[in-house]
Formats: sequence, structure tokens, C-alpha cells
Amino acid sequence: MQIVRRRPLWQAVIGSWLLVFGMAALQPVEAVDSDVVKVSAAEAATTGIQLERERKWRDAIEHYKHALETWPQDEGLTYGLRRSQFQFGIDRRYTDRTFLTNLRPMSREAALAQFDEVLNHIQSHFVDSIDVTSIVAHGTESLWLALSNERFVEQNLFGADPAKIQQMRRTLRDQYWNKPVSSRDSARQVITEVCDLAYKTVGLESGPIVEEYVFGACNCLDDYSSVLTPGRLNDLYSNIDGEFVGIGIVMEGAIGKGMVLVQVLPESPASEKGLRPGDVITAVEGQDCRFMTTDEAAGHLTGRSGSQVRLEVDGPKGRRDVVVDRREVRVRSIPVAKIVDSTNGIGYIQMTGFQKDSAAELDEALAKLRSQGMRSIIWDVRGNPGGLLTSAVGVLDRFIDSGVLVETRGRTYDQNYTYTATSPGTWDVPLALLIDGNSASASEIVAGAVRDHHRGKIIGRKSYGKWSVQSIYDLRSGGGVRLTTAKFYSPNGDTWGKIGIKPDIAVAADENARRAIGEVDPEHDADVQAAIEVLRGSKNVTQR
Repeated sequence: MQIVRRRPLWQAVIGSWLLVFGMAALQPVEAVDSDVVKVSAAEAATTGIQLERERKWRDAIEHYKHALETWPQDEGLTYGLRRSQFQFGIDRRYTDRTFLTNLRPMSREAALAQFDEVLNHIQSHFVDSIDVTSIVAHGTESLWLALSNERFVEQNLFGADPAKIQQMRRTLRDQYWNKPVSSRDSARQVITEVCDLAYKTVGLESGPIVEEYVFGACNCLDDYSSVLTPGRLNDLYSNIDGEFVGIGIVMEGAIGKGMVLVQVLPESPASEKGLRPGDVITAVEGQDCRFMTTDEAAGHLTGRSGSQVRLEVDGPKGRRDVVVDRREVRVRSIPVAKIVDSTNGIGYIQMTGFQKDSAAELDEALAKLRSQGMRSIIWDVRGNPGGLLTSAVGVLDRFIDSGVLVETRGRTYDQNYTYTATSPGTWDVPLALLIDGNSASASEIVAGAVRDHHRGKIIGRKSYGKWSVQSIYDLRSGGGVRLTTAKFYSPNGDTWGKIGIKPDIAVAADENARRAIGEVDPEHDADVQAAIEVLRGSKNVTQR
């Protein structure tokens, strides 16, 4: 195992969805008759710009993504999406306590050293070669956007003359936009010039300026590479470990309504207090959170293990006050393992992530199901965003007895590796794999191997299409950088980035269905029903 600053360099295959912080989806546009005049790309761009003016960054992101499905080559929509994503990132930083207390106050030299470290990691490890000019240019763009961001201005330029702020933005655009940078030393020189100029023009300190170059450096990379604040790095390691301190909820903000509970983790403090998906938190410790961002509300929910938090909750039971303990929450990779058809011995396993202990959990689940009469298995990775590459390999090895499972290929020799199956411990059991549009990364490694080895039927909807490997590097100043360091390939040598894997049996999505972690309803789940039909009459299970 490669070591970076005394912490392991995890090779993580992580999708776009994170455990605690979801992204609120825009309501889908209703279908229109072919006779009706459709919205144009220009009108879609106008709607997006209005959402940006209202600082509804998440809604703007979803709007632009939806519009780009119709007009994929439209430059205005493409830059609108890019602009909204970067502004959303700035907002998140300036509601992150660890950024505000640890990184924002840094001196110029300390922040420049952090930039040097990020630059070194990008140039040494990112899957594609990136020139310094592009990295610095994206930092300049990030600062230019930050100077129009209310949170950034409130924190760093309170009381500053708006005309001078606009003057500084124009200078960045006129003199520093895509300015050629030939080396790390010249990158430092450009950033130092900007620091001096910004302090002279608007009184902006160096720390916040350099941090925009630090975080903006990854804006020229892919969607899965980013600089992580200390808090987000700790969250990521907690997700990998499957343990964190909290109340055990997945929530997303709905402006004017509150924090909607998307999931309540089984056996968590929130579950024990009767909180359920669909409930809405309207206040935390008496503070109204109906107009907070998800990150702001999450900050109020955070606390030490053993403490309590008082919530005001709206739900089917009406409005109520709930006092919830904070404690260590164990996030199991497999919250459900049960027989769903006792007559035919069909078992069901729900796998929500690929963590360090996933293979051991799978062994336990399979042994339990075998003792209950399992003769075939439904493996559900719908909504599973991924996790550890090695974990995906470990669980696949339980179902495939020989041959390649997955191959990784990167820019450096240490990222090129072929993972193969071993025969001992393999379960020779008929298999149906459930996937959907949120099955990403490690889930797609599983789907690719099952397909190429003809190991079972894949049922559901096309997968997400993220076929890249991320490695995590700690930074000396705190936080870390997550970089795409390789792409992965199925046993047949295919890679399906931005394409996804199609199921063998397609099942239409039920837009009204909301599946809860730790629950399965075979009678009303069309994917499970399709899998049961496939597996009925299958042979008995054996284990090598």
C-alpha cells in the first residue's frame, strides 16, 4: 500500500452522490405536444441565468444539465453549467467551517505552499497531462467568479466599494485571462502579482485569493477531481470506513421548506427516534433552517459523540420536536439480506456502497441466506455510487472463479494493474444484478464483469457511466486533493465512461418510487419482480 503523509492513498471509485449532502433535483419539464412550439436553447439559457441571479446554484446546475441533453453543443448552456458549478463550489467553501477556520486565514506564503503541493500532485498523478497555464487560468477564473459571489464578498470584502470590486474583475479579465505561464515559479509570480493588485485595489487579503487558485486548480480537470477541505476529507474517509459521528440521515435542502430527509440510515439515532424519509427538518436547536443551504444546516447538526440535538420536524404525524443523540453511526454496505421467494429459494442482497468491510459483510450475508434455503440471489446495486476499487474486486471474487475482473490504466506505471479472480470461496449460484442510472463506478465494475463473464442477468436501467479511478492525497496544510489517476476497463477491455452499461432486461423507471436504505418491497418493486421471474427454477447453490 502506498503511503501519503502517514495516511493510506486510497484508490477510490466514487460516484457523484455523497452520503450526507444530496443535490436537489429540478422538477422535470412536462412533455409537450409536437404541435406546440418548443423552448429554444436561447430561452433555456435565459432561464438558467435567472436562476443564477437568484443564487439558486443547484437548480441552475440541474436546469443546464437537462437543457444540454437537448442542445449538447450549445456553448452558452455549457458555460452556464460550468459557471453555476463553480459558484456552487464557492458557496460550499464559504459555509464550510473547516475552510473558514483552517484555510481562509492562511498567510500568503502558507497558501502558496499549498498551491505548490496541489500543482505537484496534478502534474505527477492526474490521468492526463495538464499544462501550468491552464491550471493558473482556472484559478484566475475562480477568483473572478468569487468576486461576484455574495458569500465571498461578505466574508472578505465587507464594506468594499462595489465599483472597485468590478474594476478588479475587469483587470483579471483584461490582463490575466489565460496569461501564459511556463513554470511553477512563474505561476507563483502571477498569483503574487494578483495578490498585490487586489490588496491595492479593494483591500483583499492574500489568503482568500490564493485559496481560489488552490481550489480552482482542479476546475480544469474532470468532474471527479477536486481539492477537499479538512472537513470534506474527513467525511470521505468516514464514508470509506463506513463510520461517522452524527444522527444518521441523508438530506437535501428545499428553500422555503427545510431539510428534506432523503434517507434515514437503519439502526441510526434518527431511525430510533422515528424519523423517516420524506420528513422535513424546519429548525435545528431553535434556528430556522428553511432558508439555509444543505451545508449550513449540516453544520448545525454536527457535534461531538454523546451530545444531543433538538430538531423541529414536519411529517405525516404533523409538526413535532425531536431530541436526537449524536453518536458513532455504522454504515453497513449490506443493510438488507433476506429471502424474497421462499418457494424458489431466491435471496436478495442490497449493497449501498463498497467499503473496507464489504467483502466480509457479503460473506456473512451469503452464509445467512444459505442457511435459510437460498438457491439463487438478487444483487441490488441500484443507487450505489461506488466506493473502494479493492472492495469491488473482493466482492466480485465471490461470484467469479477465474479470469480478469477489472483492469486499470493510468499515466504512471503504478496505476496500471489487472485484477483477477481466484477460485476458492466462489459461490456458484444463479445471479441477477439490479442497476439503475445512479449505479456508478465500483457498481459498474461489478456490472461489467458480470456481463463479460456471462455470470448473470443484468436488470433495470442503464448505469451512470463513470469509469475512472480516484486517488486521495493528504495535504500538509490540512485537507486533501482527490484526483482521477486511471480509467478502468471491463474484462473484455471496454470502458464506458459517459456511456454506462445497458441492462440485459430493461425495466421502466417508476418516477414515484422512493426506495429506502434497509428496506425492500418485492411485491411493488418492478426490478425485483423481473429478477424473481428470471431466477425461478434455477439450480441449487454450491460453494467452492
